[in-house]
Amino acid sequence: QVQLVESGGGLVQAGGSLRLSCAASGSFVSTNRMGWYRQLPGKQRELVATITNSYSTNYADSMKGRFTISRDNAKNTVYLQMNTLKPEDTAVYYCYSRDRLMREYWGQGTQVTVSS
Repeated sequence: QVQLVESGGGLVQAGGSLRLSCAASGSFVSTNRMGWYRQLPGKQRELVATITNSYSTNYADSMKGRFTISRDNAKNTVYLQMNTLKPEDTAVYYCYSRDRLMREYWGQGTQVTVSS
């Protein structure tokens, strides 16, 4: 089992920055693929970015250049640095983990609100 706890969400003005953190606990977490998804109001959950245990990253096109995903395996933590935030980035952001058996885990979500 893997437990994921997000932090760092909040209210920010357009053009501002936030850094989300996700602390993971459980067996072999450092070998898991980690990532961030988000759910905008009234929309389905969508990919933001993922990072493998070898630090290979993948981003949704609309996030490239503004968001940066990183991980610290010593702390079992994954981060999402979000810059130049826009009101359309307002969403609940979820931490994600997938282990070698393809089991998926989700955090409880953290709200990010960007005011115009």
